[in-house]
Amino acid sequence: MLRLVVRRLLQLIPTLLGLSILLFIWLNRLPGGPASAILGERATAADVARINRALGLDQPIYVQYGRFIKRLLELDLGTSVQTGQPVWDEFVLRFPATVELSVAAMIIAILVGIPLGYLAARRRGGWLDVASVSGSLIGICVPVFFLALLLKGIFAVNLGMFPSYGRLSTGLDATHVTGFAVLDGLLTGELDASGDALMHLVLPAVTLSSIPLAIIVRMTRASVLEVVGEDYIRTAESKGLEQKTVRGRHILRNALLPVVTAIGLLTGGLLSGAVLTESVFAFGGIGSFIRTAIDARDYPVLVGFILFIAMVYVLINLLVDLAYSVIDPRVRVH
Repeated sequence: MLRLVVRRLLQLIPTLLGLSILLFIWLNRLPGGPASAILGERATAADVARINRALGLDQPIYVQYGRFIKRLLELDLGTSVQTGQPVWDEFVLRFPATVELSVAAMIIAILVGIPLGYLAARRRGGWLDVASVSGSLIGICVPVFFLALLLKGIFAVNLGMFPSYGRLSTGLDATHVTGFAVLDGLLTGELDASGDALMHLVLPAVTLSSIPLAIIVRMTRASVLEVVGEDYIRTAESKGLEQKTVRGRHILRNALLPVVTAIGLLTGGLLSGAVLTESVFAFGGIGSFIRTAIDARDYPVLVGFILFIAMVYVLINLLVDLAYSVIDPRVRVH
């Protein structure tokens, strides 16, 4: 297992190096250069020259790239044009909200999607199968922002069952430890704050889980149907093994391999694609911050976000590989 982890981590180095080169080329190919992008379209030649000197853009290209890599290794992503604060500090402040939302959405998708996909496959052609397939198609086709507004209008505005915005109710005095609102309430014993955070989390998490849930249902169903027809399943059944053992150890375990891959990719997509959901519910995570950064042409923030998402995908792929080795021991052998 340790050898697998080390090998995967070493394979990440050329990936991140290639990404850094692409980002560096993008920054230096911005219309008018990075200085004009920072100062705006009305920047004078003197202002552009001053910024170029301050940023070291008048140096040879290899020197600029070396400084770029050095800043990345020091977690110096520059300063946000919007807030005037270091980009890394802004990410650390908003990162827990996005992670909390994404994890909650993926938990919903997994806990509902895998059992539903399995049951649909086992009852192929029945009403549950038809309903799950139809529901998954709807879940994939309905835009996230429309679903967010629909759920917010029904359950928050009309019925008043859940809060309509934010992570905590206004005026609630909660202690912040980790930045994860639900976890902080549990750690400090402030169960009212933890419960309030959970109530704020329900609608955004359900909204964000719609597409992953639909994909997991369809993939689980297709994978189970494929595994059920394999020879080793018929052999296990002919040996008289209990149905519980056949379903859990032989069918579901083998069917989970492609589903695990999909879950890994979907988790990375949730972290990078929570922009609309966070904006509708004013959730205060990285997604809503990136939306304003795009409007403000806040390039340091966008570069930091791209690197952040790349690291997320890299770590998730590592976790997927580890999950593979747990589900199928043959992976460790190869």
